[in-house]
Formats: sequence, C-alpha cells, structure tokens
Amino acid sequence: MVELKTDVSIEAMYEAGQVLGQALTAVRKAADVGVSLLELDEVAREVLRAAGASSPFLGYRPSFATTPFPAVICASVNDAIVHGIPTAYRLRDGDLVSIDCGAELDGWVGDSAVSFTVGRPRPEDVRLVETAERALAAGIAAAVVGNRIGDIAHAVGRVCRQAGYGIPQGFGGHGVGRRMHEDPEVPNEGRPGRGMPLRHGMALAIEPMLIGSGRDGYHEAPDGWTLRTDDGSRAAHVEHTVAITDAGPRILTARTPGN
Repeated sequence: MVELKTDVSIEAMYEAGQVLGQALTAVRKAADVGVSLLELDEVAREVLRAAGASSPFLGYRPSFATTPFPAVICASVNDAIVHGIPTAYRLRDGDLVSIDCGAELDGWVGDSAVSFTVGRPRPEDVRLVETAERALAAGIAAAVVGNRIGDIAHAVGRVCRQAGYGIPQGFGGHGVGRRMHEDPEVPNEGRPGRGMPLRHGMALAIEPMLIGSGRDGYHEAPDGWTLRTDDGSRAAHVEHTVAITDAGPRILTARTPGN
C-alpha cells in the first residue's frame, strides 16, 4: 500500500533530509587516504546525534539478512555495489567509495547516497560516477504527476545502458516515509508508461546502481550484507529521496552549498 504524504509531512521529510545531507557532506569531507570506514561511520553518527536524529540503518534487519545491520552508513568500496558494512579497512589512494545513509527525525525518514573517489581518481571511475549522477537526474526528471513508475525506471536504465554499464537486477529504489522501505518498488530499468501512476504526495528513493564492466552479475559477500560484482569491476551508487508534487519533483535530500 502506498501512503500519500500531506504537504506538512513532506516538509517534515525535508527536515530529515537536511540532517542527512549534513551527515553525507561531513563523511565525504572526512574521507581521505588512511581513514577507516569505521571512522566515517562515527562521523555520521555524530551529525545525527547532534541534530537529535536517529538512524534507520542501525539495527535494520530485512528478511534476507541473517544479522541486523551494525552501522549508520553503508560503506561500499571499489567492487562493492551496496550494503557494505563499515570495517577497520583504511581508504587507499584511488579507492571508489559509495556511502549510503539514512536519517529519522520526528518520525520521518530520509535516504540518500553518494559516490566519490579518494586521492587520485581513475578516469574510468570519474566517468562511472558522473554517469550514475546523470542517471539519477534523469530518474528525478521523470518523477512527475501523470507519469508512471516505469517512466522513472526507463529513464535511469537508459542512461546506464547507453553508457555501457551493468545494472544489478533485483535491487533499486523504493517508497520512503515513516519507514525507510515502503511501497512501491522503483526499479533501475523498465518500460515507460508501465507500472503505478505517480501522484502528488508520493515520496520515493531513486537510486541508480551501476557496474563498471557492463555486466550485471553480483553476489552476496560472506558478511550477509555486502553485494559485490561477480567480475571484480567497480561500482557506483547514488540516491535521493524525492517527493512527487503537482509543482514537479522535489528533492528532499538535496545537499545545499555548505551542507
């Protein structure tokens, strides 16, 4: 069942999204060669704590997970696509990092992710991240009243495929609101004009996931959470929480200058 949010609720989700933007900005600023993923998780924890927000990631245990998630960020490095558990691993020059984070404030949730390189970037990683961001922008542009879920999926998938990248099947975006994962599912590939109609008050997490080699294969790591590419190629993941409104899509997790 899809819950349509009131305008007041959308404003509350925006406030949660701004806290989340601060957390992601702080993590990205702190990420450098020699910094551990656990240290980045602590940076995000401190931002949430200072804002009076909590983490919808910490302790989260969906049906596929054998253990609850132990952190407030997912930190996925190089061949890790999503759901990476922060560890003592220290970032190295040239690493490609994806950070996914959530914030819950006054009962409303924001969900967002960013990918970036540490140290000297590889040109192919820069292109991968830029394409992921273009795919996200295309998906957001399609998130308008009168379109359908398939229009978002098609917009995202078209950018990814035209650039020659793979898409991990079975993972994508979702509704978001009082819980981190709500209906509907928002695939990263699909047919335009198909699926649920988009209506004012829907709130969706749109999140392209790209595999650099162009192949779609992935597997679950032994930790029960991290998804890694089958061929060891690098991956990127970006995400925003977006409200569908009569005035057009509104990015609730937009990171403003200085945030």
